[in-house]
This record gives sequence, C-alpha cells and structure tokens, in this order.
Amino acid sequence: MEHPITGVYGILPADLDTDTLLIKAEAALKGGLQTLQFRDKKSGYKRALKRALALRELTTCYHARFIINDSIQLAQASSADGVHLGRDDVIDLAKIREDIGANMTIGITCRADAVFAKLALEYGADYVSFGAVFGSQSKPDVATLGLPRLNKARQMFPDASICAIGGITIDNIASVKHAGATSAAIISGLFGSNDDIEGNIERRAGELIEIWNKA
Repeated sequence: MEHPITGVYGILPADLDTDTLLIKAEAALKGGLQTLQFRDKKSGYKRALKRALALRELTTCYHARFIINDSIQLAQASSADGVHLGRDDVIDLAKIREDIGANMTIGITCRADAVFAKLALEYGADYVSFGAVFGSQSKPDVATLGLPRLNKARQMFPDASICAIGGITIDNIASVKHAGATSAAIISGLFGSNDDIEGNIERRAGELIEIWNKA
C-alpha cells in the first residue's frame, strides 16, 4: 500500500493546553488541511493518549490523515495513520516496518543528510523530511538547508515523497513546491497566531492550500 503525503502538512505546536490544541486543529481542518501531526513532548502517556484520541476523532470527521510524532506506541494506541520519527528514534527501521505493518505511514527526519535519507527510503520509510529549508522559529538551532539543496534532494530521489520543513509561510510555500517538495510541513506559518485563533488559522490553511495547488 502506498502512503503519499502531498500538499500542506500541518504540525501542531507542542505543549498547547488541550482546549487550544483542539481549537487550532479543527480550524486548520475546516480550512481544508488533509494531514495533521501531533507532537506532545512533555505530557505523560495517559494525557498524551487522551489528546491523541480526541485529535484522531477530529481528523476522522474531516477525512484527514493523522500522524503522531516520535511515539510508535502512541500512534498504534490512537489508531493514527502514521508516525514521524527522528533520526535518533530509528535504530532498526526494517524492524519498525515489520512490527507496525504495511498500512501505517512512516516519515523520517533527515535534516540535510542525503545518505541517511537513502537508507531510510530503502528500509521502508514512506517519506523523508528535509530542513530547515528556511530559518525556523520552532527550531532555531537547526541549520538552514536552502532551496538549492532541497532541489538537489529531489534530483537524488526522483521518485521519493519529500517533505520540506522549516520557516515555510504563505510567502515562500510556492518556491518549496517548485524546488521539488511533495509536501510542506508548517508549524508557525499555520498555527502561529493567537488573535482570533479559529478564523485566522482556517483562513491561513485555505490560503496555503490554494497557493500550493496553483504553484
């Protein structure tokens, strides 16, 4: 089974209170978002699972894909569509694929490491992410990749699903698609506003999707 992730890929900010988390998630889904990732770095497992289950219900209502960051256990327990893993989480990707089966999407963070991306794809990753493409508010310590190197990754992996991440906004999302990204993961550029949260996020999601589709 193929698991293409395309277009705007929303990543919820980590460590939001539950009410704000669900408000922001639903606003983006109302705006047409088709892929949503949940990151929960500080909650205990029970709280994280409760929040993940609520998001799973929301994404199901809007026919959107639901991805869990970092935790295979949480992804399986919440019936998520996939899991996104960092480099340090992948000791044996072939075994991870065997354990979770063919139907769950696996994404792998590769930053700027093409050799690691090649291995990840060979051992069962459905998509690989490269970034930060631009300077990132969410992860300011991550080195900037730039569009030329994103385009080089596309040339190296012509058939791969490549997710670009880092500093992507309404102003530059078209250039990310032109450089060869299959999808654009966005945190601050989608969920960053705290003024009129629902209206702003729904509108921004729609604008990002429209720009991507026209690019």
